[in-house]
Amino acid sequence: MRKVLLTGDRPSGQLHLGHYVGSLKNRIALQNSGEYDCFVLIADVQALTDNFNDPQKVRDNVFEVALDYLACGLDPARTTIAIQSLMPVLAELTVYYLNLVTLARLERNPTVKTEIGQKGFGASIPAGFLCYPVSQAADITFCKAHVVPVGVDQLPMIEQTREIVRSFNAIYGEVLVEPEALIPDNKQSQRLPGITGNDTKMSKSLGNGIYLADDADTLRAKIRQMYTDPGHLRVSDPGRIEGNTVFTYLDVFGTDTAHITELKEQYQRGGLGDVKVKEYLFEVLEAELGPIRARRLEFAQDPAAVYEMLRAGTDAANEVAAATLREVRAAMKIDYFG
Repeated sequence: MRKVLLTGDRPSGQLHLGHYVGSLKNRIALQNSGEYDCFVLIADVQALTDNFNDPQKVRDNVFEVALDYLACGLDPARTTIAIQSLMPVLAELTVYYLNLVTLARLERNPTVKTEIGQKGFGASIPAGFLCYPVSQAADITFCKAHVVPVGVDQLPMIEQTREIVRSFNAIYGEVLVEPEALIPDNKQSQRLPGITGNDTKMSKSLGNGIYLADDADTLRAKIRQMYTDPGHLRVSDPGRIEGNTVFTYLDVFGTDTAHITELKEQYQRGGLGDVKVKEYLFEVLEAELGPIRARRLEFAQDPAAVYEMLRAGTDAANEVAAATLREVRAAMKIDYFG
């Protein structure tokens, strides 16, 4: 039996390079391997937990994220792409799972604690935001996913799902699958800092990202803003490459490692300016993102086809979810009418 793979994104903004290297490229490789039945959720319900007062933003970004998926190479013929809010089974599973986790456990989730701090909720944390790991457990288990590709910062979310699954199976019987986190082991799976540096993760909420939809002029302008070495004031000054965001990106995206090594050595001894290094990074990123941008524009010309793809994927996912829900209800003795 082939394993089931589940992944997805919240459409609270367009996808950025951090998503691309941290998850999208790996999802596409896993899809193309032919080893998995792949499901990808556009998690608009979770996006509403911190955008509840701006539903139009979430609605618009469902389409934008779908364009990003298609442009990067997710294939609806091999990957089921579904919209979370159009799958009512997920809401029902979430209600059942809420009984299997304590408030204290949710408050201890490191990923949620970090995001609460970033969003500045203070004491006014929406209950939906605090509980979204439970919603995520429903996302993962509706298709009985064996594997969930994630970055290291998302491991606490997968562990929370594993705990919920273990509790459910211990009480009601072996119905759900306990998922495994898949951490890709390659240079492009590392956490990508934002353009402002300081080891701050690229994030929509922090406004420090390069987006897959950015045109060439915007890409160049953002690269020019990148954090380098504040002590490298003149071209002749020796510079540091540690913590230098431009060189971090070159390590991730550059393919000419010999040339990058030469640039590092020249920068460290002095004689290489930030402008020249940034221009080289622009060439590297444009070579990667230019074709994606072109495909994205092509898909955007036919919105009806994109929405039809989403409808078909959501219908297929709902069939799978309904089968799982029947098993869950039977195990919980609430299948009153068969």
